[in-house]
Amino acid sequence: MSKTTNMIGGLLLAASLAAPAVAQDGTASWANVQQSGVLRCGAAVYPPFVSFDPLTGEYSGLFADLCRMYAEDVLGVRAEFVDTTWDNIVAGLQANRWDLALALNQTPQRALAVGFSDAAIPDQISLAYRQGNNKIPATPASFADFDVDGMTVIVTSGTYMDRAVTDAARNAEILRLPSGDEARLALMSGRGDVLADPVDSNTVYVASNEDWATHIIPEPALSRQGMAMGVNRSMSYQDLQSLNFFLEELRATGRIDAMLQAAVQQIIDENQ
Repeated sequence: MSKTTNMIGGLLLAASLAAPAVAQDGTASWANVQQSGVLRCGAAVYPPFVSFDPLTGEYSGLFADLCRMYAEDVLGVRAEFVDTTWDNIVAGLQANRWDLALALNQTPQRALAVGFSDAAIPDQISLAYRQGNNKIPATPASFADFDVDGMTVIVTSGTYMDRAVTDAARNAEILRLPSGDEARLALMSGRGDVLADPVDSNTVYVASNEDWATHIIPEPALSRQGMAMGVNRSMSYQDLQSLNFFLEELRATGRIDAMLQAAVQQIIDENQ
């Protein structure tokens, strides 16, 4: 047997040992994840839900921790985080680039393309803005107070905030940016007037910039949804129930709330 044949055989063996989470018949299953030894988690950074430290290369935040816990404590495998964007997170799940999509809000449109776990946490949009902005009323209460000519609303492209603001805005201009960091910097630099973001994200942002920033939760709600794990639509009911029961136990015992508050506090402390 030639060296080339041995090399090809070795590569084929390595590929077989790294079996994907979607089998040849196109069905996603935890059994295949266990065979591969890796749970791949698609991670679009959005603190405090998913954070990334470029110095250590480590992911943290509520949903990163949930991914790691489910991988290690339930499936007995290691978690591997795959960097993505909100514009690509659903497509990557459909294409089997990852097994779980982290911190994915449950929307009717996304449900046509992917499956969802039960919600880990409830989520809604808040509106952050600079105090003293004379375009904004002294005590804004609803999105209508911001939806006026000359106002610029900042959103992260591809997120549920993008869709909600797009559907609601009639007069304001929408500034779409590719990442949450860029969206927050746009408000800080004055490129826009108001930032539509999850309430927990804006809580962190305002606490880190309390000398000039504030936010409100508009009534009526601009959007109020569950934040969950996305899965491939082919996943069986039984496999999805495993993930749901894992989340249910953590919710019922208060651990998810504690994990979220710890993630929020960590970011606030790091920015003080």
